[in-house]
Amino acid sequence: MTQEHNAVSRTRMTAHNVKTILICAGGVLLNLLLSTICTQLKLPLYLDTVGSVTVAVLGGYLPGVIVGFCTNICKSITDASALYYGILNVLIALFASVFAKKGYFKKPSGLPLVLLVFTLIGGGLGSLIPWYLDGLTYDAESLGAAIYDLGILSAAWSQVAANLLTDLADKAITIGLVLLNVHLIPAQYHGMFRFRGWMQEPLSPEETAAAKHAQSRIMSLQTKILLVLTVSLMLVSIGAAGISVHLYKTALIKDHIKIAEGAARIARSLLDPERIPEYLEKGEAAEGYTRTKSLLYEVRDSSSDIEYLYVYQIKEDGCHVVFDLDTDEIKGSPAGDIIPFDESFLPYVPDLLAGKPIDPIISNDSFGWLLTVYLPVTDASGTCCCYAAADVSMQQIGQIGLNFFIEMLSLFAGFFILIFCIVRWLVEYHIILPVNSIAISTGNFAYDSESARSGSIERIRQLGIHTGDEVENLYYAIAKTSDDSMRYVADVQKKTEQISQMQRALIMVLADMVESRDKNTGEHIRKTAAYTEVIMRQMRKLGYYTDILTDSYVSDVINSAPLHDIGKINVPDAILNKPGRLSDDEYTIMKTHTTAGSSIISQAIALVPDSGYLLEAKNLAAYHHEKWDGSGYPNGIAGEQIPLSARIMAVADVFDALVSKRSYKEPFPIEEALRIIREGAGKHFDPAVVDAFLSAEAEVRKVEASFSQTQN
Repeated sequence: MTQEHNAVSRTRMTAHNVKTILICAGGVLLNLLLSTICTQLKLPLYLDTVGSVTVAVLGGYLPGVIVGFCTNICKSITDASALYYGILNVLIALFASVFAKKGYFKKPSGLPLVLLVFTLIGGGLGSLIPWYLDGLTYDAESLGAAIYDLGILSAAWSQVAANLLTDLADKAITIGLVLLNVHLIPAQYHGMFRFRGWMQEPLSPEETAAAKHAQSRIMSLQTKILLVLTVSLMLVSIGAAGISVHLYKTALIKDHIKIAEGAARIARSLLDPERIPEYLEKGEAAEGYTRTKSLLYEVRDSSSDIEYLYVYQIKEDGCHVVFDLDTDEIKGSPAGDIIPFDESFLPYVPDLLAGKPIDPIISNDSFGWLLTVYLPVTDASGTCCCYAAADVSMQQIGQIGLNFFIEMLSLFAGFFILIFCIVRWLVEYHIILPVNSIAISTGNFAYDSESARSGSIERIRQLGIHTGDEVENLYYAIAKTSDDSMRYVADVQKKTEQISQMQRALIMVLADMVESRDKNTGEHIRKTAAYTEVIMRQMRKLGYYTDILTDSYVSDVINSAPLHDIGKINVPDAILNKPGRLSDDEYTIMKTHTTAGSSIISQAIALVPDSGYLLEAKNLAAYHHEKWDGSGYPNGIAGEQIPLSARIMAVADVFDALVSKRSYKEPFPIEEALRIIREGAGKHFDPAVVDAFLSAEAEVRKVEASFSQTQN
């Protein structure tokens, strides 16, 4: 693929994706429009996922999630709480794409499951968010109150039931509108809803499915990348959330310290240090005590965070009460009472006795989880006469911290899913599809023939991978290696063919050398080779011994057929060329050409052990005079004990001997020769071989005629 072609492809893909982005924007606008209509008409519906689900059904998970996420971002401009519900829109879009892929939107039986899941997300998960987030209210409080009044469910479960019922109606209408949208949008435009990220020539749906689901030995690369991404994002999220919660709690504690210090400072300003001894001695009977105590109540009640406000004089025997304000739960100690030091205060007692300021103290005892601030009250001489103290409750900090964590989780969960979907999409188009396409193309590489190899190379070239990274480098390296391998294989096959031709030529030369000593045979080796080829091809047509008669077997037999009489090289010329009938002793010597031929070829096999054609040459040389009924030589074996190649050669050898002129006889007419062959079936010859030979009579006559013309 040329650089110009890749540039054109990228331009087209960019133009397509711009259209998809505009469609996503339309989906966001549809969500906002329907949501605004419901709000203005005060309908108990949301309908803010119609666009998300429509885009997800037609375009897949990525555009659907983008529409869902952006919808709540836009809604947060006028309603900040919409950010917290963004995860719901994103999850609904994600599940919508999954259900669409499974075909649930196309069959009525799948719609109830879609409605159930959407309702559980919107009404079930949506019910949890207001429980943990401050400042959010339920949208179905009146319905929840009505359900609670029935006396069946608790207040919390009544609210959950109300949310589920409300969301059930909302999601039922949403699904109906989505189905209407899908029906109204022409099918030819459905492809525009899906983002394209091809870094190669686009694959067909079947090829894409095969590339996406290519088997891996342990775990796919996509799974590994997404697993690393998920773990990384989770660790970063947990770390960021932990740090944020810690910083937030620290800031809250600082705010509580400021509140406590402010209350203690105001309380200190209300005290007259010179009257502290009188307050300790007389209590409320002392002049100004009651008024001061009243002012202290006002200070304490000025903030709901201030739990206790009191004034103590610290001595070695404990805290001597100057002022201790009553609360709704606990009555304050009267002036002059001595309160033992709490265990949490023991480290600070020396400084308190010395009248020094101390750091705020956080304690968790019978009085609760408190933050305490002690400020020294000094008289005119600078001597500490008592401490003004304020306790601020820390109970809400834990809940506030949890709420803050849930807020972060709710805010970032949708963003997390969006990032995950984008990365998954990028990994799929930039890594998984290109790599698996290469793997499939190379795995299916065919070496059978020149056309098959060329087709395999062309398929690799047509991938046109242009990721611009290591994957592209790998692609070009594999393409070059495959191309080089094809040329190498072609060269090897060419050399192999040359060697095969040389072998066949040498066989014919060797056979001719043997035949040149026999004045009687004349073209016998070539004619028998031709007859064996005719017989084997006809046997395959008729279905005989098809498990044996493979292409390679047929080729080996044809190539080795000229060597069937190689053993005659050991037979004396006088016997070989005797014009009359051989004597019994001479015939015995003549029969040794079978074992001699087997021995000669066995020596060749020892030198070239992997030559299949030599194995068949040995069988031909040794057994072509064996007979089906066991009356042949040299071993007298019968039936299928005789190698198939030798049984075939037996027919070819006898037929050629019958129709050929010899010094001791005239040629038989072909009809007579065919009759003799026919009568020999089941006795001399394998019946299946005879049947094939006779059924190919026309081909047999052509072979015989062609050699007769050559000899003439």
